[in-house]
Amino acid sequence: MASLSRALFLLSLLALTATISSAHNITEILSAFPDYSQYNSFLTQTKLADEINTRQTITILVLNNAAISALAAKHPLSVVKNALSLHVLLDYYDPTKLHQISKGSTLSTTLYQTTGHAPGNLGFVNITDLQGGKVGFGSAAPGSKLDSSYTKSVKQIPYNISILEINAPIIAPGILTAPAPSASDVNITALLEKAGAKTFASLIISSGVIKTYQSAAEKGLTIFAPNDEAFKAKGVPDLSKLTNAEVVSILQFHAVAGYTPIGTLKTSKSPISTLATNGAGKFDLTTTTAGDQVTLHTGVDSSRVADTVLDATPLAIFTIDNVLLPLELFGKSPSPAPGLEPSAAPSPAPVLAPTPSTVEAPSPLAASPPAPPLETPEGAPSEAPSAESENSTSGNGAGHVASPALMMTVLVTVCATVISSVVLS
Repeated sequence: MASLSRALFLLSLLALTATISSAHNITEILSAFPDYSQYNSFLTQTKLADEINTRQTITILVLNNAAISALAAKHPLSVVKNALSLHVLLDYYDPTKLHQISKGSTLSTTLYQTTGHAPGNLGFVNITDLQGGKVGFGSAAPGSKLDSSYTKSVKQIPYNISILEINAPIIAPGILTAPAPSASDVNITALLEKAGAKTFASLIISSGVIKTYQSAAEKGLTIFAPNDEAFKAKGVPDLSKLTNAEVVSILQFHAVAGYTPIGTLKTSKSPISTLATNGAGKFDLTTTTAGDQVTLHTGVDSSRVADTVLDATPLAIFTIDNVLLPLELFGKSPSPAPGLEPSAAPSPAPVLAPTPSTVEAPSPLAASPPAPPLETPEGAPSEAPSAESENSTSGNGAGHVASPALMMTVLVTVCATVISSVVLS
């Protein structure tokens, strides 16, 4: 009975640990502030909310409904996503830190910089503590003005997420005028060939699956394309020995209806239906995440998501390292899958030792790119004004909580102590 109690206690601790590991939910936080309802809606539509929720240290520069309406007017969703990603800083800034910037000015990396669409310094934001207690924001591009300024604090969870209101959008040169072709204008096969997935591109053309992809793209489509080396790997079935229907199912299994960027893949908890999903089979995928690395699982094999070929709402294209084999075609019987090389004859030993499963080592969390050096702007920075009058954490309901890393350390320590006591008893 005592052992059962200890086991239940350990399970409770693990459940609490899992809860704390999800440190924030930007959608839920902003839902309490009607002034930012449109901003919140665009975070959901562009799937930026999913990417924000995977970050452990982040600052969101929010715009009220009037300001975001002016920014989003007459621009497609893909352009709005780029503009909003420039308002997500990959560092923690609360009101106090804003007024204590070393030398009065700094550059901060944004989510826009991580997309690969930002040439030069366009993915960085200039933050400058101006005279008179005013804090200005602007693009880091040479010659850009500080057209936006800090208005008030919205909420902080030190030192995990900070939400600050600014009075006007930060606009990087060309960010609103960048071409945003519709999904029907995108040449999917050309992109795949350029990305090193020529075999996959050839297969979707010869099988006719490209038409399925193109018809689904307008409403949203995500493609996982195995690179050319993946088709040469040991264990990949000989597609010439499969029926046309089976080949089509495999190729449709590599695509998902709906726009699913990498941030959404990181937060996916439920099985993901594919274009091959039908009444006869699930044909779904599951995901696991280690740091910034996402792995797809089929029930038969798995593959790392290697590179992003295209991320332009409503179309996302990724390359992957392995061909995805659906359980419905390759996991129904113990016999080898079609075209697979025969396995070696088993040893005549009376009892076979179980083969240990192979576990991939998690990739380390990729560090944000360092901000380039910036000379101190003209005008000496003002002295830090008192933050007591600002809408601080205690005043907006955020509450002072320990950092997630500290809380996780405490929990791990407690778990280790309890486990030791169980073993010693």
